[in-house]
Amino acid sequence: MPKKNEELSDVLLRKNEEIEKLEHMLAAVLHYLSDDEIEEIDIEYLLSNTDNLRDWWGGYREKNKKKVEDEIKKSLNRLSLEELENIREQIKNKDG
Repeated sequence: MPKKNEELSDVLLRKNEEIEKLEHMLAAVLHYLSDDEIEEIDIEYLLSNTDNLRDWWGGYREKNKKKVEDEIKKSLNRLSLEELENIREQIKNKDG
């Protein structure tokens, strides 16, 4: 039984560390956004100057990829033939 408790403690510790990192990233982003001298939001600046944000964003986008694919599949039947052909052409251009 102690082994299970140790494993659970390790999982909780990692989750707490992850939450702490997310809190720091959120605080940095909100600090940037609340700066009155910033006239235009520079996403690249945020990604480059907020520790771990670029890695987190890449991972989030990758995890979200399946959801995006499913949404696209569900919406295909509402598109016109012309729109579908345009999409097919874009895919061919990207592959070729």
